[in-house]
Parts: sequence; structure tokens; C-alpha cells
Amino acid sequence: MPAGVTASLDGNLVKVKGSKGELSFLAPEDVTVTLDDGAISVTPRTETKRARAMWGMSRSQVANLIEGVSKGYEKKLDITGVGYKAAVAGKVLKLSLGYSHDIDYEIPAGIAIVTPKPTEIVVTGIDKQRVGQTAAEIRDFRGPEPYQGKGVRYSGEFIFRKEGKKK
Repeated sequence: MPAGVTASLDGNLVKVKGSKGELSFLAPEDVTVTLDDGAISVTPRTETKRARAMWGMSRSQVANLIEGVSKGYEKKLDITGVGYKAAVAGKVLKLSLGYSHDIDYEIPAGIAIVTPKPTEIVVTGIDKQRVGQTAAEIRDFRGPEPYQGKGVRYSGEFIFRKEGKKK
């Protein structure tokens, strides 16, 4: 574990505390979690297919907790389209995405959203799942379309463009 991160075990409940906050994860009964000299180890109880699957998932979850409380997670979204823009007003993200109405998205607790430019949204937080889910919900308001490329996309995402109608 990195410096400044502490962990504790209560049965199969792993609690990790760092400079950015505190997170916990309840490991399934198929795995054993141990804490030795500042290192968390996850091992399967049996050699069944489910136990091995839970072993890998639990190991990833614990690694994500540690990275989240030490560095945090960030997802960037880009908005493409004439008149499409975003702005943060208090605890609400206001989106203009070409509909007859603006979309007001309540920012969930534990998530921070900033708009450095009107066409750029940055979602940050310590929980990887919640950051990804929030970014996916924002993208779903108007996903990128394949003909003109308008909509909300992840930064760096490639959208396969289609050719338009021929005469």
C-alpha cells in the first residue's frame, strides 16, 4: 500500500482510509482476505470456478479502493455540436444538447463535476464505479451519433463515422 493509506479488516469487510477519504468493500465468502505488514492479500478458499472468479474480482476491488483513496479517479467527456454546452450551477449540471429543453442533472454525493470549457466535462471522485456510472449517465443524455459526430463522448473515444445518403 502507498504511504498515507491505512487499511483494516473486520471479517471479510475491508476498510481503506487515505488522504482523499474512506472506502469499504465486503468480500464474498468464496475468498479469504488477510492483512500483513501493510499489504492486503486475497486468496480463494476452494479451487472452484466461482471462487477463482471472485478472487480476481475481489483483488481488483481492493486495488481500486487503494488507488481511489490515494489518487482518485477522473473521467473526461467532450461535447460536440452547434449550441451544445454544459455548465455547473451549485449541485446541478446544466446541459444544452439540442433538445427543446435544457437537462438538469443532480450531481451525486461524493462526485465532483467541473466544466473547464463549455464543451468539456470532468467527473472526479474516489469511487471508480460511481465516477464511471455518473459519466455514463451524462453520456446517455445524447450519445454520439455516427453521421455528424454530434453528442457527448468520452475524451479520446473513437466514433465510427458513416457515409451519408447518396444521390
